[in-house]
Formats: sequence, structure tokens, C-alpha cells
Amino acid sequence: MNDIIWKLLRQHISKGQLIGFAIANLIGLTIVLLAVQFYRDVRPVFNDEESFISKDYLIITRAVTGAGAMMGNNGEFSDSEIAELAQQPWCRQVGKFLNSDFAIDARLGVGSGHAMHTQFFFEAIPDEFIDVDANAWGFTPGKPEVPVVISRDYLSLYNFGFAATQGMPKISEGQAEMLPLEFTMSGNGKRQVMPGRIVGFSNRLNTVIVPQEFLEWANQYFGTGAPQQPQRLIVEVNSPGDIKIEQYMDDHHYEVAGDKMSSSKANYFLTVISGIVIAVGIIISLLSFFVLMLSIYLLLQKNTRKLQDLLLLGYSPSQVSKHYIMLVVALNACVLVLAIVLMLFGRMAYMDMIHAFGVSGSGVGIAILIGFIIMGAITTGNIMAIRKKVNSLWLHEK
Repeated sequence: MNDIIWKLLRQHISKGQLIGFAIANLIGLTIVLLAVQFYRDVRPVFNDEESFISKDYLIITRAVTGAGAMMGNNGEFSDSEIAELAQQPWCRQVGKFLNSDFAIDARLGVGSGHAMHTQFFFEAIPDEFIDVDANAWGFTPGKPEVPVVISRDYLSLYNFGFAATQGMPKISEGQAEMLPLEFTMSGNGKRQVMPGRIVGFSNRLNTVIVPQEFLEWANQYFGTGAPQQPQRLIVEVNSPGDIKIEQYMDDHHYEVAGDKMSSSKANYFLTVISGIVIAVGIIISLLSFFVLMLSIYLLLQKNTRKLQDLLLLGYSPSQVSKHYIMLVVALNACVLVLAIVLMLFGRMAYMDMIHAFGVSGSGVGIAILIGFIIMGAITTGNIMAIRKKVNSLWLHEK
């Protein structure tokens, strides 16, 4: 009986219209999936991931000029300037760099019978900007140990400068974290030796970071304890590549450390372009959705008399609409499968270029999930429209 109903209802189906819908939807969905996957694969090229510090941050200093240096301008930020910066729409929060104001002597054991001995310094930033294991960070006066994060440049200077000329062994980051480290701190007529431990390395922070609670305690104990106005700020931002940030920095004569603004601009433009491509794909998918709905409405209109007769014979609206629903589900499922296949082929075409940057790419699970969500929404809309149309005919006959 179902075969008879289907043979009766399919007489006015336009294969050309269905093929046109399928092609349009396939193109739109493939564009969306490929844009999402490309964005996820390429983004690590522009993001220099840090293992211990928030990604969306900028290190800000004042521009140093010859005239300012001769006049004794030390480049400190006032409270009003920090408050103004914190009120900017692209700013999430602002942190101050705290400097040590006491003498520090560091000793690092390297190999058998070798040790590096140098004067040192500390800086600290608020803990909310630091992303390290809580067990490895912090300070307890009763069990003194100083965890530090240092610049990778320091390790490179040792390996390729000092060690190469002094016949000392080169060390890796993993080895450096296990080497014995000792700090001798003095000031205010006091002197104390504390063990230290390297817990991370930084590409962007050319400094030595310690827990803020430790440095506040040490400045009070060994230093003057006088309040400090920061000379550097760390700013967490919503979108580091926003052009408004660069304009603000130029207007206030601030400088951003490292190449963060350049890489952030590239990342920002990547996000914008990917968003435009995804929007185009979604628009094409929506247009194809309306093409299919128009085709179905025309088909239902042509079969109105037959549908009414079937309803009068006792068939329920669900039995009558089932065949159209099965057609839509099968068509959309084929489109989804083909779009995923095309996305994977497209990804294979550009992955060689991505590998050249030392990036392995991201998984395809998110893109596939988005494909299921989009096609699920389109299919649901199709089914609701079909049922609504058939139910209206049934109510009319009643």
C-alpha cells in the first residue's frame, strides 16, 4: 500500500529542482565546513602558544625618547592612565608589573662541578594572568621555595654563548627545570638564601617572573617597601588584532612588546575572512533551503487533489507526509555525506602548506559536528513545513 501511495504522489516530482537544491546546498555546506576547518588548522600558525600565560594579552610600556631620558622621565604609568586603559571596550583587565627593589644573587648548578653565578632581578604580575599548575606556583614563608618563569632567550644565550665558549654542557628546557637553583637575597641589613625552581619558559616576556605574593613579601622584608608605580603593564584584551587597540597605543605613545600586535593582526584578519566565508556558505545553504521548500510547496500544490482524496479515504496526515519527509531526509543526508567528503579532500590539498609551518592541524570533529547541526536544522525546518502543509489540507477537508 505504501508503494502505491508513493507511486501516486511522486508523479509531479521535478528531478531538476531537487538536483538544483542538492547542488546549491552541497556548495554552501562545503564552504562552511571547509572554512571552519581551515580556520582551526591555520590559527596555531598565528598564535604562539604559551604554556603558562594567557594568550590574549599585551605587554605595554611607554615609548622611550632621548629627551625624556635626559629629563629623568622613567616611564611610569599613573593611576589615572591605568584606569583609563581599563575602561576601554577591548580591555578585559589590566595587571601591573611589580619590580624587586633589593639585591639578588643567583646560582645555577650546571653539570658536575660547574655552576653559573650572577646578579639577578625579579618581576611579578597578578596570578590571574598566570596559567601554571597551582601546586607549582605560589609562596609559603614557612616553606620557602621560589618558583620562576624565565625568558627562553636566557637559555639560548647560555647554550649558544656562554656554554659554547666555556666548555660547559648545553641543557634542554626539561633539564633546566631539574637543575638546582639558589637565590641569595639581601637588603635592609638582612640576608637569606632560598632554593628556586624553574617552572616555565616564555617567548614573549624577556624577564624573570615570580609569584606576586612572594615579591610583595620580599620587597617588604629586604627592600624599602615603598609603593611602586609600574613601568610595564599586562593587558588582557578581547581581540588583540583590533585596529582600535593600535590607534589607542599610537595616540598615547605606548609601545607593545614583541611581535604580538603583528601576529594578532594576522589572526584578526584570519578571523574576519573566515567569518565572511562562513557567512557566504550559510547564505547559500539558506537559499538552497528555500529552493527546496518552494519545490515541495509546488509539488504539494500539484498533488493537492490526490492528497485530499487520500485523507478522505482515511489515511492520516503522518502517513501521507511520510513519503515527502523520507525524500527530504535522504536528500539532506546525501548532501551532508558529500560535503564532509569534499571538505576532507579540500583539507588534504592545503595541509602540506600547513605542515611547512610546523603545525599538524586540528581534528575535524568540530567541523563535522557543525555540518550535522546545520543539516539537522535544515531538515527539521523541511519536515515542519511539510507537516504544516499536509495538516492544513486535512483540517480543510474536515
